[in-house]
Amino acid sequence: MMSVLLLILFPIILLAIVWVFLALVNYFGNGYYNEYGEVVNTMDINTVNAYFLQALPWVVGAVAIWFAIAYFSNTSMIKNATGAQTLSRRDNPRVYNIVENLCMTCGMEMPKINVVDDEQLNAFASGIDDKTYTVTVTTGLLDRLNDDELAGVLGHELTHIRNRDTRLLITSIIFVGIVATITSLVVRMLTNMFYYGSGNIRVGGSGSNRENNNNGLSIIIIMVIALVCCAVGYLFTLLTRFAISRKREYMADAGGAELCGDPHALASALRKISNDPGLQDVGREDIAQLFIIHPQALSGGVTSMFNSLFSTHPDTAKRIQVLEQF
Repeated sequence: MMSVLLLILFPIILLAIVWVFLALVNYFGNGYYNEYGEVVNTMDINTVNAYFLQALPWVVGAVAIWFAIAYFSNTSMIKNATGAQTLSRRDNPRVYNIVENLCMTCGMEMPKINVVDDEQLNAFASGIDDKTYTVTVTTGLLDRLNDDELAGVLGHELTHIRNRDTRLLITSIIFVGIVATITSLVVRMLTNMFYYGSGNIRVGGSGSNRENNNNGLSIIIIMVIALVCCAVGYLFTLLTRFAISRKREYMADAGGAELCGDPHALASALRKISNDPGLQDVGREDIAQLFIIHPQALSGGVTSMFNSLFSTHPDTAKRIQVLEQF
């Protein structure tokens, strides 16, 4: 229930960004000089709300189209990004039988099984419905885990599917991606204006030049306001995504341990994966948060505390410690 409420925050955050942007533009655009020659800014709430209602259908429509395309094409996008290939029983009876037995144990339909040619270890679940649910593993995982450890990892991923985590996480990934893309576009436009437009802003000159300069400065101010709004919105969407992801990982660990019947086997598998996590070449942060262990979450040094704070995955050592208590 809490995860669903957090998910509802994403569209609210997007609409809040639009309203705050319009409010700030209105506030800084309605300045006047008082009797002391000081600039006084005011905001007309009615005007802001009117512009917001005008923009609302366009914003909702654009986001809906973007979301629909990403939502229904996520399976092919993930498969292409990771270079995964579909695995059949004939290709690898061992892993196919383990997945089949686990599915029979919990009474769920058999998902697709994909494999990535990677000597290192990792796994993840993806998909939004019974037709697209997929468990993906690396060849290194299959080669270096015994049957009990592999059952623990596969049970973890199947639990993500049973709990509809993959649908929830993919939805959060799309919303974060929308805000991140808009922020990136604003940064690029603002950078181009400073690099290529600064030469056109001059002090003094004729009336037309001063008018052009004022227009240029106004555009820059608007872009800076947009950048601040997007940055704040992006931070809130990230924090919401982290809250969803971390909670779901602990739940999947518990479910995987229950399915395989051996919490210590899953703990042993997590330890092996953390020592040599695979799929590091994917280069997609949005996809990496689906992995059972995020490769970048294990980096050390001065950034380790920062990575821990903003990681989509809980600390691996803590996950192992919890499993080994049983």
